[in-house]
Amino acid sequence: MVQATPFLLVLVLALGAHSLSVKKCSLTGTWVNDLGSNMTISEMNAKGVFDGSYHTAVSATSNEIKLSPLHGVMQKGPNQKGQPTFGFTVNWSFSESITVFTGQCFVDDDGKEVLKTMWLLRSRVESIKNDWKATRVGINVFTRLQE
Repeated sequence: MVQATPFLLVLVLALGAHSLSVKKCSLTGTWVNDLGSNMTISEMNAKGVFDGSYHTAVSATSNEIKLSPLHGVMQKGPNQKGQPTFGFTVNWSFSESITVFTGQCFVDDDGKEVLKTMWLLRSRVESIKNDWKATRVGINVFTRLQE
């Protein structure tokens, strides 16, 4: 048993050191996605609720693109491991549409924070007959904008 003690000590230290090096992903801050859109997520409250703004780089409307508000929530709980799931809604200020995003905040192998998201965009249509074309779906990858 005496010979096993150094081995166990090294094993415990190695496992403990690994858990200390795990970087947590934080949603707050300014992000840019793969299409060039920018969003800023403000500080969140203790329940994970946050607000912010979104400036899209793309639009299907001919209206002037304007900064739009976003409201969301991050999953909070006793088992949170540092790479949280979240969801937010953008109420577009320049069109009759709204988008909901859901995703997860990751820290990649290089230590960079990445938001992987999927979204549904719902646009207003004139009648139920046009409902088939009112919803779009897509994905975006956001990286932290260095200020």
